[in-house]
Amino acid sequence: MRGPSGYREGGHPSLPSQPLPETPSAQARCGGGMARRRRDGRTKTFPAPIPHPFPGLPTPTPSPPPSAAARYLFLLAGGGALALAAMGPFAVLVFIPVICAVFLICLLSPQEVHRQTFCFQMSWQTLCHLGLHYTEYYLQELPSTRFCLALSSLMLLTQRVTSLSLDICEGKLAAASGGTRSRSSLSEHLCKALPYFSYLLFFPALLGGPLCSFQRFQARVQGPSNLCPRHPFRALTWRGLQILGLECLKVVMRAVVRAGAGLTDCRQLQCIYVMWSTAGLFKLTYYSHWILDDSLLRAAGFGSEFGQSPGEDGYIPDADIWTLETTHRISLFARKWNQSTARWLRRLVFQHSRVWPLLQTFAFSAWWHGLHPGQVFGFLCWAVMVEADYLIHTFAKLFIRSWPMKLLYRTLTWAHTQLIIAYIMLAVEVRSLSSLWLLCNSYNSVFPMVYCILLLLLAKRKHTFN
Repeated sequence: MRGPSGYREGGHPSLPSQPLPETPSAQARCGGGMARRRRDGRTKTFPAPIPHPFPGLPTPTPSPPPSAAARYLFLLAGGGALALAAMGPFAVLVFIPVICAVFLICLLSPQEVHRQTFCFQMSWQTLCHLGLHYTEYYLQELPSTRFCLALSSLMLLTQRVTSLSLDICEGKLAAASGGTRSRSSLSEHLCKALPYFSYLLFFPALLGGPLCSFQRFQARVQGPSNLCPRHPFRALTWRGLQILGLECLKVVMRAVVRAGAGLTDCRQLQCIYVMWSTAGLFKLTYYSHWILDDSLLRAAGFGSEFGQSPGEDGYIPDADIWTLETTHRISLFARKWNQSTARWLRRLVFQHSRVWPLLQTFAFSAWWHGLHPGQVFGFLCWAVMVEADYLIHTFAKLFIRSWPMKLLYRTLTWAHTQLIIAYIMLAVEVRSLSSLWLLCNSYNSVFPMVYCILLLLLAKRKHTFN
């Protein structure tokens, strides 16, 4: 592009140039060139220095950070090594769906990718869970620990695969389809697929942790290497103290559970105490694992401080212990329990369901967990309790006015909520049909039955009001 004086802006010194008047505007037009007056009165103009051809790129440093490809390879290799070390030969159960998912993502169009990857991933996971059913219920044998780790990792892989396919289907990510149909070389295909392989197998989230979106993962890997949290030592120290405290409470609670009677030996009201203490031990285990997984993700750089893109939901850790232990609403407990999974279920199922979205969401959660008898009963019971919770608290706001009654109502509903959650948790964790039968025949079934009766009464009254 030429300026009004005919001088090529930012041009090379060998190109012809014309003298420019010694004015600030002329100097600005020639990119800040210098003008010097000669002895004969004529002005000699020196062209401006050549600008950097890529001004947006940082200047090279003596020790440049590792490239994004090297980071992708490092996370992928770490995930593969961790899978082999933790799962042994059962790591194949994770590697196969990863390869198939990346192939489908690179092959299919954005309109088809989510449906196909979802069907394949859930079919593969269901087959693996059926193998667990065969071992536990038909052979009456304890499954291998490595096989259970592979199943747990496979469930987390399902979250990442479906989240990635939803992002592509909804237009949040550029479509990768067409890459395998082009005439590019094999190395180019692998380079395009490398971020997907690395995301599905990166080791900080392979065995646990909240769901990390592909946008956050990609932003962190491709971001500057000197990016770090502000107070990492203080934050990790605080989480370490939390884990230590939870582990101490687990030791105490485990001793209490072992000293007391089980569901097979308890009688009448004693079963309520057994249910509460056993569920408390389960909750402490979950809290400890969630904080540990969250600490690992934050230490690796995938926490709340990194990778926040416009329009993306913020990073939410799984454990919100204060809310879970103080809430008097089952619906709030359902949203805060394992928050990243709850948000994933809401996006995957609830927002796309036209009929009975709440029931479909909890039914899919039972399918995703493995369809054990206790899990099916527990999650369906949870759906009914959430529906009852909505009606109960809606009518309570209309009729309870004074603060003493509100305080009494909140106290009673808090205790009832915690006991119902303990009932559901015990049903989900014991899984087997015989243990579920013992739980249903105990006094503990009174608490969900109260909410079921209130649901029927208030639903009829709601229909009358409408």
